[in-house]
Amino acid sequence: HLLRKYGIDLAEYERLLSAQNGLCAICLAPESEQYNGVFHVDHCHETGRVRGLLCRGCNHLLWAIKDDVCSLRRAIEYLNSDTLI
Repeated sequence: HLLRKYGIDLAEYERLLSAQNGLCAICLAPESEQYNGVFHVDHCHETGRVRGLLCRGCNHLLWAIKDDVCSLRRAIEYLNSDTLI
């Protein structure tokens, strides 16, 4: 599956996992706490380039914002604001 879908083998997955100290690249959750005990392989949908390993929630976050950095910045600003509606 890894080779077919992402162009990496299990050894490359393990290298990425080691480089990330066994943690999600965004929220730092450990792989052992993930569904089926493995991370999602995050990749750029335009280039296919693998970026790293993410937990399900962080992978879905990037999918939901369509990898748009501006949307993510606005979300950060929103979370940092203390304005109540």
